[in-house]
Amino acid sequence: MGLLLWLPLLVPTSAAAVLGLTRSPALARVAGVAVSAVVLVTGLLLVATVLHGKVATSAAGALRADALSAYMVTVVGAVALTATWGGQPPTGQVVDPRAATYAALVCLFVGAMSLAVLADNLGLMWVAVEATTIATAFLVGHHRTRTSLEAAWKYVVLGSVGVAVAFLGIVLLYAAARGAGQPTLSWSILDAARPAMSPALLRLAAALAVLGFATKAGLAPMHSWLPDAHSQAPAPVSGLMSGVLLSVAFYAILRIQAIANAVLGPGSMRGLLSVAGLASLAVAALLLLRQRDYKRMLAYSSIEHMGLLAIGAAAGGVIGLTAVLLHVLGHGLAKSSMFVVSGRLLAAEGSTAIADVRGLLARRPGLAIPWLAGTAALLGLPPFSLFFSEVGIVVAGWTSGMAVVTSVALALLLVVSAGLFRLAGSMTLGARTSGESADYSTHGPRMPLVLALSVTAVVGLVAVPVGALLLRAAAVLGGHG
Repeated sequence: MGLLLWLPLLVPTSAAAVLGLTRSPALARVAGVAVSAVVLVTGLLLVATVLHGKVATSAAGALRADALSAYMVTVVGAVALTATWGGQPPTGQVVDPRAATYAALVCLFVGAMSLAVLADNLGLMWVAVEATTIATAFLVGHHRTRTSLEAAWKYVVLGSVGVAVAFLGIVLLYAAARGAGQPTLSWSILDAARPAMSPALLRLAAALAVLGFATKAGLAPMHSWLPDAHSQAPAPVSGLMSGVLLSVAFYAILRIQAIANAVLGPGSMRGLLSVAGLASLAVAALLLLRQRDYKRMLAYSSIEHMGLLAIGAAAGGVIGLTAVLLHVLGHGLAKSSMFVVSGRLLAAEGSTAIADVRGLLARRPGLAIPWLAGTAALLGLPPFSLFFSEVGIVVAGWTSGMAVVTSVALALLLVVSAGLFRLAGSMTLGARTSGESADYSTHGPRMPLVLALSVTAVVGLVAVPVGALLLRAAAVLGGHG
């Protein structure tokens, strides 16, 4: 079983090394898809292992896959496959001279995210999250335009500040564990032993770590890097960042919260997460109403969904945590699909301005249909899984005594939904000009979008084995009832 923990790490780094040496355009075209497929298959095998009651460990316990880690590896692989496969350029397109560098960075990005969710050590997890910053900074600035380079620098500065704050929190957490006679950063040991750490020191450490990782997760008010980075990066990279990198950073928050709750009691981080969640929903609601760029529209939608995750984590309990984990998968697949379509829209229309894209349903139905399906998923309409996860988060909020927070969140969600509905409608509705024929082409592979949106539509209805896995993953975080 130890091999399953190494495959998501060794395959991406090996592929990146080969690309760096060979600079092969043919390999660059398939490397990201192949690496993502390996991570996805490995994640599914780890899930099967967990469902059989086993926990995979390796490297003297430094790598570990419990139910939560196995689930997150699967999410990383599924979202990465959607973004890399769906983002493949059409056959015959002029080869980018920097394609090998781009593909190598994507492989390293996927490998770093895999390490972050497999590391049984908060320090190693921090290193992996910082590694994602390094890889994605170059990817955000890949086009080398003034705006993309500015977005990359902004991302590096704010992301580095965030991980520095998280580092300070982890150092203080180690000091608290050492003071309690358990000098370790292993989350499995801390969760099992539950040493009597200083409540004041642990509370400060957890708050700093959560604030630091919240910067990477795009939670307000540390979100300002996100719209620029996601709008300027190549569409597949935007899909990876929005669809899964934010969730990997939020995974780190969940691990920190679980350790804090075990010692300080349930709800120790409730106030902090509630404020961040409501602030994120408010930012998304206000800025979506006057948004003029559809890639930035998707970026602000990501801030909204991270806010929902924060509300769900604050509520906690089996319902809240299960809903949060289901939301991670549904949002990842839907958002990566939408960013893939946004890249195809840019190639077809030549602009990311919403005002320049009209009548898609009549003019380009091959792009309008997945765009509308993805929008419906992000709006949380049934049968998409985000409907069930959002209902679960609301129920958890009400039953955990967060009625006011939940009510405000619902009001902000209505504003966000109205904004998204209006913008999507303005892009897709309308008639084509006389003499213009309908274009049914998708300007890229259709299958990854069909698979991703189909999974998003059905996964919320699958009780076994998805429900069993989600319950076990929630139990890892303390969601026992």
